[in-house]
Amino acid sequence: MNSIKNILRENISQMGLIENLSLPYIFMVFGTALLCAAILYVVYKYFYRGAVYSENYGLLLVITTLTVAFVIMTISSNLVLSLGMVGALSIVRFRAAVKDPLDVGFLFLGIGAGLAAGAGLFVLAIVQTTVICMTFMVFLFLSRKRKVYLLVIHYDDSAEEELLRILKTTRSKVKSVAKRDGQTEATYAVTAKGQEILNSITAVKGVEYATMVAYTGDGQY
Repeated sequence: MNSIKNILRENISQMGLIENLSLPYIFMVFGTALLCAAILYVVYKYFYRGAVYSENYGLLLVITTLTVAFVIMTISSNLVLSLGMVGALSIVRFRAAVKDPLDVGFLFLGIGAGLAAGAGLFVLAIVQTTVICMTFMVFLFLSRKRKVYLLVIHYDDSAEEELLRILKTTRSKVKSVAKRDGQTEATYAVTAKGQEILNSITAVKGVEYATMVAYTGDGQY
């Protein structure tokens, strides 16, 4: 029986299914995962486009990357333990709602970086994280040339014709209109330079006030 166990152990070792973890290797795994997590944290924090930035989600990216690296490193060190780990993780249920689809992309990138680091693919983990983050920043820079705002205007009905003329000079779409006693409050989604369009509208006679806020919706115009 012992000879059979020894044969199985030798065959598994030769197949690379069991990896001996040394202290330098462990530090290398966590160092790589931490570097990738730091890149994700900085890019997510300084290039976040949502209405309210969540510091907890940034920390979640770091914890997720390190945890995945730890799990993969543990699984790669012991074949039997890996089977038990798969069974244990299969009962975990995550029910937290993710409001921004972009957050899901960052989370998957953190998981991918942790997988690569835990598997010992250190160069791949760093390169993939850097390249994907740089690609994200390039496309974000290109998309910033087209800013969408929500424009709320309160005006007399006599100013409606002039306002429509100004709004035709930019890409706009009506979101809501409320009328009462000769007064109108309208909300538009506009694509323009915010300060210029706002100055033009407030200069129109009959406009009581105009408010412009950044629009983070997914509407297409």
